Amino acid sequence: MSRGFSTYLDLLRFGAALVVLLSHFGYARYSGGRWLWVRELNLGSDAVVVFFVLSGLVIALVADRKRTGGRGFAFDRLTRLWSVALPALAIGFALDRIGAAVAPAAYAGWFYAPLPFWEQMLRGLSFSNEWGGLAARLGTNGPFWSLSYEAAFYTLFAVAFYLRGARRLALLALGIWIAGLNVLLLMPAWLMGVALHHCVRRGALPSGAAALALALLPVLGYAGALAVGAPDALRALSAPLDKAVNLRFSDEPLWNALLGVLVTAHLAGMAGLLREQSLARLAPRAAWLAGGSFSLYLMHYPALQFVSATMPRTGVALLDDAVLLVTVLAFCALFAALFERPLPQLRAALRRVTARLRRDPARGPRDWPDAPPSAPAR
Repeated sequence: MSRGFSTYLDLLRFGAALVVLLSHFGYARYSGGRWLWVRELNLGSDAVVVFFVLSGLVIALVADRKRTGGRGFAFDRLTRLWSVALPALAIGFALDRIGAAVAPAAYAGWFYAPLPFWEQMLRGLSFSNEWGGLAARLGTNGPFWSLSYEAAFYTLFAVAFYLRGARRLALLALGIWIAGLNVLLLMPAWLMGVALHHCVRRGALPSGAAALALALLPVLGYAGALAVGAPDALRALSAPLDKAVNLRFSDEPLWNALLGVLVTAHLAGMAGLLREQSLARLAPRAAWLAGGSFSLYLMHYPALQFVSATMPRTGVALLDDAVLLVTVLAFCALFAALFERPLPQLRAALRRVTARLRRDPARGPRDWPDAPPSAPAR
């Protein structure tokens, strides 16, 4: 993966997280209906598909370098998820309970499921909140659903990649059964990212005019699909299945698959265009933005709900909107500084502890090296 393409992926990750925030901000309960058109475009759901393709690409890249083994893969993925998920669940629970006590009317709706603390933490830290049809919303944190999907994707990928023979087949079957239909319906987009990695690794990428066309045409195709109502038309085709089994966040499987193809094609074109580019001046800023994108994605909804419910209003609608957005962004940036950005230090500390437990203070576990620095963490 070229440094220029890695930088582009960083920008795309942050941009997708920002789109999800703006999509939720468009709800009338936050912005009085002034930005409802943003919500009605449903770009937030589409941005999650972008995340899935990016995730498959990066996870396959890290695994394919074969530097960590199965234990190292599990260590990297769990520390990445838990380092943000644990504080997000605990702080989100506190914000929800305080907000509901201060402004109960603002929390009276479908968007808030006041689970007991133990259940929210158990379902969240096990990432089982959307598995096997036993769905649960974790307080106001609707976006947490995608972590449940991601954890299932990681697990199924690891079983397929690191195991062999009957053991692999048995554990894949068990994993598929536990994850359930809803999760599997969106896995094709994630696997498209895996396939893209193999194209990048082999150098099977377009160049010149072909790369430019492949980068631009999917974007134009996406805009055209929205203009003609393709998402709604494709969703209608899967409506009977949704009615029968409640697909929840997977209620657009055909559109999500098509979108995955468009995103993958676009990224292949960009990889070709940026094959020899470093984007050196842009890279540090892009990496910094991407370094807080997980926190922005995972914490914006509880923060948006809490701040909207408790902040004083000026009476100037656009000013109130700006204050709400800036406050939420600042909160997420602080959260990232405390929990997401220190991940390398956290991993190093865990390795030191493990080394001491193994009575070998000079080394950590052999199969737990650092993740490749060029890979966007996800």
